[in-house]
Amino acid sequence: MQLESILTCPECGHQAVETMPTDACQFFYDCKGCGKRLKPKAGDCCVFCSFGSVPCPPVQTDGQCH
Repeated sequence: MQLESILTCPECGHQAVETMPTDACQFFYDCKGCGKRLKPKAGDCCVFCSFGSVPCPPVQTDGQCH
């Protein structure tokens, strides 16, 4: 299981390597480039599933968020 993901801001393109929580989904993320607050896209459980290079740990292990 991968615990780090590269988040890419859809507004400014800034990328940051972030460690994903293993016990919860992260719903909000503030871009370190432009400051925009990112929220998951419709149908995604967290910002890592929407904007990350790797989906969150629950999705990695059994294909769905809890």
